[in-house]
Amino acid sequence: MASRRGFLAGLLATGLAPQASWASAGSPAFLSAGKDASGAFLLAGLTEDGEILFRHPLPGRGHAAAAHPTRPEAVAFARRPGRFADVIDCRTGAAIARLEPPAGRHFYGHGTFSPDGARLFTTENDYENARGIIGVWDAADGYKRIGAFASGGIGPHDMLLRRDAPGLVIANGGIETHPGSGRAKLNLPDMRPNLSYLGFDGTLQDQMELPRVLHLNSIRHLAMRTDGTVGFAMQWQGDPGEILPVAGLHKPGNPPRLMADGDPRVLNLKSYGGSVAFLADGSKIGVTSPRGGVLQVMDTGTGVLLQEHRMTDVCGLAMSRAGFTASTGTGQFFGISASGMRRLHRSDLAWDNHLIPLV
Repeated sequence: MASRRGFLAGLLATGLAPQASWASAGSPAFLSAGKDASGAFLLAGLTEDGEILFRHPLPGRGHAAAAHPTRPEAVAFARRPGRFADVIDCRTGAAIARLEPPAGRHFYGHGTFSPDGARLFTTENDYENARGIIGVWDAADGYKRIGAFASGGIGPHDMLLRRDAPGLVIANGGIETHPGSGRAKLNLPDMRPNLSYLGFDGTLQDQMELPRVLHLNSIRHLAMRTDGTVGFAMQWQGDPGEILPVAGLHKPGNPPRLMADGDPRVLNLKSYGGSVAFLADGSKIGVTSPRGGVLQVMDTGTGVLLQEHRMTDVCGLAMSRAGFTASTGTGQFFGISASGMRRLHRSDLAWDNHLIPLV
């Protein structure tokens, strides 16, 4: 009788052995960077209700993360202008790799995998040349860096896979920065934020720029609807107090649609979109503001502001089965539905900017 070890070896040789999946890591619903009471930074895997399934230490403050589409692996990205991206085996917490961009560049805190999981794409700043870069890494071969291409603008921040065509959509915030100047913004008079739609080889497929009067509205964060509509959140870099849109929608080939445009309640967002997400059916879009301590929900058909929920230091936002899930810097998880808001969980961690859904 063949031994179990020999049987498994045979499966491995034929490629028929069962592959590790996200179920092996407890089937987390979300990933989030955070900070514990001692000041140590980490990446955590969370249930739908915000309970912690696993945590992994980070060498500095994290921002967002990317989940491999099939393997239980996550990449935790440093907050700008950090230079680490930790690849983590979420079953064991073991470090698989630590990625660093080439000299003269830093990460912008976001990235995404190709649909088949073979490549990882990262948003980066080529700060000596004041241009945005998308780094390309071979996730099938130890996450070796295999290339890079222009992001289509300055200050690429968030990035998602397109749903309507093969490729990427990048939020180029338009703000020039340099590590030698801290977090100073070096080109405000000449800002030109855009959404750039790129092929996986860097070919520019489409691009949307805001009207000139809104050129100081830095496009920062993205959500994707199933039909390919992009939701985007902005952060105003001009004088405060104006009634300016913070969220918008875009489909390639069309002008942008600005949500709650002219509604004085958008002032409660303090001109700062922290995260953005669609409802599962795409009928509503939510945007958070940690500065305003508020989540606003808008109708994607009419653009009308429907709901406003107050939460101290709220920023993370993702769709959930019941509506939206939000996380805060005070360690709280909230569920938001048509019937209102309820607290789901509270931990001793301060959750960072983004709540990354695993779908």
